[in-house]
Amino acid sequence: MKLLFDLFPILLFFIAFKLKGIYVATAVAIAATVVQIIWTKIRHGKVDTMLWVSFAIIGVFGGATLLLHDETFIKWKPSVLYWLFSVILLTSNLFFKKNLMQSLLSEKMALPVRVWNRLNLSWSLFFALLGFINLYVAFNYSTDTWVNFKLFGFTGLMLVFILGQSAWLAKYVDEKKENN
Repeated sequence: MKLLFDLFPILLFFIAFKLKGIYVATAVAIAATVVQIIWTKIRHGKVDTMLWVSFAIIGVFGGATLLLHDETFIKWKPSVLYWLFSVILLTSNLFFKKNLMQSLLSEKMALPVRVWNRLNLSWSLFFALLGFINLYVAFNYSTDTWVNFKLFGFTGLMLVFILGQSAWLAKYVDEKKENN
């Protein structure tokens, strides 16, 4: 269910793009993110920092797209978001000794520190790569192809990466925690 919630603005962006074009889709994505924030605040009482960050990025890049009537800005948005995720994962671990992947997943599995560090690094590198892939597709193919890739390509890449990570981490899953 969380995955669907996270994909909500992307799905609406995709539908709006197919029906009305890039500028309406951009406005819809901004509005959908606002709805996500309101829903999260009502439902959970607080809004996750990453949702605020996502809103800031869509607000700036989407706003520039609408204000300047230039789709280049919205095409940069996924790369900036992915690179920000990458930098946050990397710097939090290297400089603040806080492994965010461990913070997110430690209740599900027990891993040696070296494995947590590899997991964190692999996600950081994966997000960095996604940022470059986005720019390649955005500026070497049509906007229609980019929008399709944004929904289906990135979702597929994410799924393949998660499945690969799951297979690699399967030997570390703590059966006692999983049975609770």
